[in-house]
Amino acid sequence: MFPHPDAMQHQHPPTFRRITFEPSKTGGRAVIRGLRITVATVLALLADGWSVADVLREYPTLEAEDVRQALAYAASLTRDEG
Repeated sequence: MFPHPDAMQHQHPPTFRRITFEPSKTGGRAVIRGLRITVATVLALLADGWSVADVLREYPTLEAEDVRQALAYAASLTRDEG
């Protein structure tokens, strides 16, 4: 599902079409496709041990690609740390 980390170093910066920022809905936090579901919510659920299937079951408006992009977006924010 995800590319090997070494392969990611050679890719162009990713685009996150499903990650949006809407100040009127969530104070400008990153959300999924303009829904009121924040990237942070999805990441917290996964960190708590939920599977992607669990997240999709709890939030039926989400798609597997939404979860993947939330993870990729979070990874992109930490990639340049250090």
